Amino acid sequence: MIWDLKIKNGTIVSGTDIYKADVYVKNGKIGAITSEILAGDVNEQIDVGGNYLLPGLIDTHVHSRDPGPTYKEDFSYSSQAAAAGGITTIFEMPNTTPPVSNGKNFDNQKENLQAKAYVDFGLWAICIGSLNNTNIKELHEKGVIGFKFFWGYAVHKETFQLMYNYKPGMDNVIPPFDDGEVYEMMEEVAKTGKIFAVHAESNELIQKLTARVEKQGGRTYQDLLKGRPNLVEVLTVKKGIEMAKATGVRFHVLHVSSKEAVEAVREAKQQGVPVTVETCPHYLFLSDEDYEKVGPQMKVYPPVKYKKDQDAIWKGIADGTISHVCSDHAPHTEEEKDGDLWSIPAGMCGVESMVPLMLNAVNEGKIEITDIVRLLAEEPAKLFDVYPRKGAIQIGADADFTIVDMKKKSVIKRENLHSKSKVTAFDGFKVTGMPIQTIVRGKTIMKDGIIVGEKGYGKLVTPVNHSPGVHSS
Repeated sequence: MIWDLKIKNGTIVSGTDIYKADVYVKNGKIGAITSEILAGDVNEQIDVGGNYLLPGLIDTHVHSRDPGPTYKEDFSYSSQAAAAGGITTIFEMPNTTPPVSNGKNFDNQKENLQAKAYVDFGLWAICIGSLNNTNIKELHEKGVIGFKFFWGYAVHKETFQLMYNYKPGMDNVIPPFDDGEVYEMMEEVAKTGKIFAVHAESNELIQKLTARVEKQGGRTYQDLLKGRPNLVEVLTVKKGIEMAKATGVRFHVLHVSSKEAVEAVREAKQQGVPVTVETCPHYLFLSDEDYEKVGPQMKVYPPVKYKKDQDAIWKGIADGTISHVCSDHAPHTEEEKDGDLWSIPAGMCGVESMVPLMLNAVNEGKIEITDIVRLLAEEPAKLFDVYPRKGAIQIGADADFTIVDMKKKSVIKRENLHSKSKVTAFDGFKVTGMPIQTIVRGKTIMKDGIIVGEKGYGKLVTPVNHSPGVHSS
């Protein structure tokens, strides 16, 4: 036997256990996990030096703007940023130009991203009501990771692009979909067994409250929160939960930001409703109290809210209500973010800083190293039906690994980010604990912060089961 790779002297971490063993790799797969020295030659050897060896970490929520406004970001940059941040697989969101709304667009996007990918990737599909309800089955069979619906957003009639600042009466725009249309989308997605994920904010309430705040001359961050209060999120989450009960769809709440929404999901899960929820580092490590220091760079939708919401989200992490953590990587240029709070776009870089922030939380005692694997590998892989090919150090799994040095100190600096745009709310944050090597299917893509992998190496990842109504859990 000639092994392609041996990883030795590592401390392997799963979602429940920590143990020492060596890992042997053949043809991009894990061939053996053992403390014994196996017979045969080894082409390459990596000495982890006692550091932690994690399953390759996954970011399920990335906007690379490709194709589309690639002056902000493109997949070559975002997949390098992912590798630099210890991520081996990213799931690309579908609101591109054109969106992943049918089989042809799926095929084109697969080819587009494949040519630029440094890490493996999955593709989300978009739900745009009657415009693509008949394409849901085809997209499922192509192998999309899940279906995303931007609840409360209008859609451009010609490009199908989302209208982020919709106002009633706009030309050439399809207004936000009504509840009946949402229900039909859920019915179609339910037939596939895949996730129906939503950006959960009530457009009607946002429109009314924002207009009221603007009329009063409000322009501060607190005024922004008055225009998009916690009620905006929890109303949509509760409506989605009730529709999930009726349709049987696997309902997933994206980037949860409020205490009330976490509590609503917890209660629904206890009742057996097929609902899951994710959150992001900006909701875990920022609150409204940070705005004075961070400024407009931290503007995201849903907005970062109050300390009580941050505490509730950490509680949701601790008790398992929240399935996983992802970045919602959504870059804009510095010029776009350098303006009036109310007029600048929402979103920032996140795929590269997420893992260092989470590792720092381990060192601060907020979570355990096993929680990192649970939140960033095992649970997302299971939720999106790519486990155990991804998210596990098991024989037969893809040889994806993230090696982390929990003692390594660093400072997150925007100028060091690998993304095309560098906007982040975490510029200057000091962290202890860093990914030092990223390995995808047995090949090192990042080592000591330097990208050493090749463009085009990453491959499309599709769910394990393609049969309608069947999924791993």
